[in-house]
Amino acid sequence: MVMVRRKFLQSMGALGAVQAIPAGRSASAGVRAPSVADDRELWVAMLSRISEPLLTALANDRLRETMPVETRSPQQAASRAKCTHLEGFGRLVSGLAPWLELGDETSAESRVRKRFADLLLRSLSNAVDPRARDFMNFTEGSQPLVDASFLALGLLRAPGLWKKCDETTKRNLVAALKRTRAIKPGFNNWLLFSALIEAFFLQVGEEYDRMRIDYALRQHDQWYKGDGLYGDGPEFHWDYYNSFVIQPFMRAVLATVVSVDRSYAPMQEKFNKIAGRYALILERLIGADGSYPAVGRSIAYRCGAFHHLANEALLQQLPGDLSPAGVRSALAAVIQKTLGAPANFDQRGWLALGLSGHQPDLAEDYISTGSLYLCATAFLPLGLPAENDFWFLPSEPWTAKKIWNGQNMTADKALKL
Repeated sequence: MVMVRRKFLQSMGALGAVQAIPAGRSASAGVRAPSVADDRELWVAMLSRISEPLLTALANDRLRETMPVETRSPQQAASRAKCTHLEGFGRLVSGLAPWLELGDETSAESRVRKRFADLLLRSLSNAVDPRARDFMNFTEGSQPLVDASFLALGLLRAPGLWKKCDETTKRNLVAALKRTRAIKPGFNNWLLFSALIEAFFLQVGEEYDRMRIDYALRQHDQWYKGDGLYGDGPEFHWDYYNSFVIQPFMRAVLATVVSVDRSYAPMQEKFNKIAGRYALILERLIGADGSYPAVGRSIAYRCGAFHHLANEALLQQLPGDLSPAGVRSALAAVIQKTLGAPANFDQRGWLALGLSGHQPDLAEDYISTGSLYLCATAFLPLGLPAENDFWFLPSEPWTAKKIWNGQNMTADKALKL
C-alpha cells in the first residue's frame, strides 16, 4: 500500500514536497490511521501539481510566454487567448486561497503552503501591474467579469492573503476590479459575478454598489425552482451551474452583506436550507467509483462540479445527514476519477481539455486551458486544519457506496420550504 501511494505521488511530481507530512493524532487511539493522513497528503500533492505551472510562470512574469491556449476548435484559440490567463489565475485562486490561509506550522505541508503563498502574492502583483508582461485583461470582452470575480472570491475567502499584499498591488487590484463595472452581466448567474466583486469591495473597505448586490440576490431568490435548485436565469438548466457558481457565490455574498445589513438575514436563512439540500443532492450524484453524470455544459471543469459541496465542507455547513468523513471520501474519489490519469495533463503539466483524460470534444467554444482551473475549487476543504473532523475522522463510505453494497438506508426526500 505504501509503495502504491509513493508511485502515485511520484507520478504527480509532488512527492518531495509532501512525503514528510506527519500522520497526526486521533481522539480514540492517539494516532490517526495512516489512510486518513494519506487522504490529505494526496490532496496536497494533486493541488500542488495543478498549481505549480501556472503560479511559477506568473510569479516570474512569464505566463503569456509559457501557458498553452488549447481549445476544441483551433479557430477559437486567438479569441480565448485574450482572457484565458485571468481565467486560469482567478479560478485557481478561488480554490487554492483557503489552504494558503492556514496558520504557520513547522510541518512539511506548511512549507509547501508558504511557497505557494509567496508565488501567489508575486503572481497577483504581476497580474494587476500595467507595467508587467503578464498584466491581465480586465476590460476587453465580457469574460473578464467572470474571472475577476473568481479572483475576488479567492481573496474574500482568504482575507489574510489580501492583508499581505503590498499597497501598490492593493491599489492596482481595486482599480482592475472597478474597471469590470463597465461589463454588462447576462440575465443569469452572471449577476452574481458583479455582486461578488461589490461584496469584496465591502469587505476591504472600498466604496461598493449596494444595488448590484441587492439585484443579484433578489433575482436569484425569484429564480428558485424548488428542491434545492435555482434556475440559471428564468429557465432551469440541468447542469452543474448551481455548484460551479450560483450557490457558492450566494453563500459568499450573503455572508458578507448580512454582516452590515441584517435585513438580508431571512434570505440567508432560506438559502441555508436550500444549500443544505443541494449539498445532499451533489453527494448522491457521486457514484461508487467516483464518477458522476456527465450532463450539461462546462463538464470539462472536472471536479469543479462539486464546488458547492466542497465549499459547504470548508465552511462546516454540511447538513446533518452528511458526515464530514464521508464527504471527504466522496470528494477524494471524484478528484482521483477526474484528475488521477496522466492524460488529464499535457507533457508540461498544464491541464488538458476533458473530463477524465484528454477529451477536447467535450469542451464548448468558450472553454480553453485557463477555464479548466475551476477544478481547484474541489480542494477547498484543505483550508480546514488537519485536526478538523473532515480530515481527522476515519474514512467512511458515501451514499452510493452504501446503497450499492446493500446497506439499508432512509429514503431520500424533497425539500419543502
